[in-house]
Amino acid sequence: MKIKKVFNNNVALTEDANQTEMVVMGKGLAFQKKIGDTIDMEKIEKTFVVPSQGFTDKFSALLDEIPHEILVISRDIVDIAMKELQTDLNDSLYLSLADHIDFAITRTKEGLPIKNPLAWEVRKFYRKEYDIARNVLDLIEERMGIRLPEDEAASIALHLFNAKQGDTGMEETMTMTQIVTDITDIVKYHFGIEFDMDSMNYSRFITHLRYFAYRMLRKELHKDDRESSLFEQVKGEYPEAYACTQKVQAYLNRQYGVEMTKDEATYFMIHIHRVSHREKNN
Repeated sequence: MKIKKVFNNNVALTEDANQTEMVVMGKGLAFQKKIGDTIDMEKIEKTFVVPSQGFTDKFSALLDEIPHEILVISRDIVDIAMKELQTDLNDSLYLSLADHIDFAITRTKEGLPIKNPLAWEVRKFYRKEYDIARNVLDLIEERMGIRLPEDEAASIALHLFNAKQGDTGMEETMTMTQIVTDITDIVKYHFGIEFDMDSMNYSRFITHLRYFAYRMLRKELHKDDRESSLFEQVKGEYPEAYACTQKVQAYLNRQYGVEMTKDEATYFMIHIHRVSHREKNN
């Protein structure tokens, strides 16, 4: 693995035998190294593949602004998150997380308030990511000697969830979160219930809403009505779920100009009936 660019003593851009460009990180691995030199593999602590053209320049500019210890924290957070979530995360998370944490620390030191308008929703809908993020606040305090506000746990959790979605942007993730919030509120007020957030039915419902919102924003919703016969059957069996689904449809049409097909509406009725029926019985 040969060096193509030295960012600083601890970070370098390399190329392997297959001409794959990778960023490698490790204490002192690039010290007194130059282009063409071979990296000491034993010093490598973290690697990630360069995701796109232009990344190198952005990364170099970021390294000029962000202390190495924050990059190390970011790397450790990603490792912890992948282990806890049992999934790979987008490599761009290393940079976006480091940039966010650095800015959050700066604002905290300057006494500027940090508020996340979706903090409450994030705690509800992304509970695994939020629990990890709360531990991250402890890690940052231990390493950097500064305690970030609790709202920062929600912001970090959104970064983690966003990295699970592949190339989903943060703005899209926040819109998805708002859609899930609005639809759950419609269901809650229609039936006059409170959700048991630990229940399996609630978990299934939220998973369905996330996936629906993701496909909706990417214009990947079903375009046919193959389940129209099932729609009529479910509509007849669950009239209250149908009435609630109509409210959801009105919201989607008003806010996003989206019209659900009958098969999408069928899935909604089934999920709404299941979660509302169990909650009302409880």
